[in-house]
Amino acid sequence: MEATILIIEDDTAIFRALKERLEQWSFRVEGPERYDDIMSTYIRVQPQLVIIDIQLPMYDGFHWCREIRAVSKVPILFLSSRDHPLDMVMAMNMGADDYIQKPFHMDVLLAQIQAVLRRTYSYREEADELIEWNGAVLDINRGLIRREGQEAALTRNEFFILVLLVKSGDTIVSRRDLIRRLWDDEQFVNDNTLTANITRLRQKLAVFGLEEAIVTKKGLGYMAATL
Repeated sequence: MEATILIIEDDTAIFRALKERLEQWSFRVEGPERYDDIMSTYIRVQPQLVIIDIQLPMYDGFHWCREIRAVSKVPILFLSSRDHPLDMVMAMNMGADDYIQKPFHMDVLLAQIQAVLRRTYSYREEADELIEWNGAVLDINRGLIRREGQEAALTRNEFFILVLLVKSGDTIVSRRDLIRRLWDDEQFVNDNTLTANITRLRQKLAVFGLEEAIVTKKGLGYMAATL
């Protein structure tokens, strides 16, 4: 299967060798833009597989495995020269799917990558869909918003409103359009219903300090601001 692989490896020579070989097998390979903000790259790329080293600048691979696993079920393979059993146990306890020691044989690695992709995606149709907004992660599939270790579940309408506003960027979404998109026919919905949903959404966003990010444009509608 064609898939995108995010390789979190700070050894340039190893990264380039992996990228070159995997692209020969029609995989798309991406690397992090910054080692202090792996999650931004992860959300932008939304890979089908993550390969990660333990020893990295800023934060180690265990940290990023934990952060990714908090928002996604994407398969994660550790690729490390560390061979202590505790490292392997820790990786598996954090949700890693496999642990491969360096040095490794490329053909063996390719076989393990193909095996984990088959196991993961032959039984699951939908990939994770994530959106980053003001340092928070919106998990489309689960209807959750997460920021700095805190997580909140929104109702279907609250989450729909938030995602619609965030995806609209700097464009104002009118109240009439929101009502039509939420309930199909605005003539059967009291205008106060939308107001109540917006109020509850802001209350839940207050947990993350984002209540002011839903901006009311008087007489026009709402928009999701970047703080």
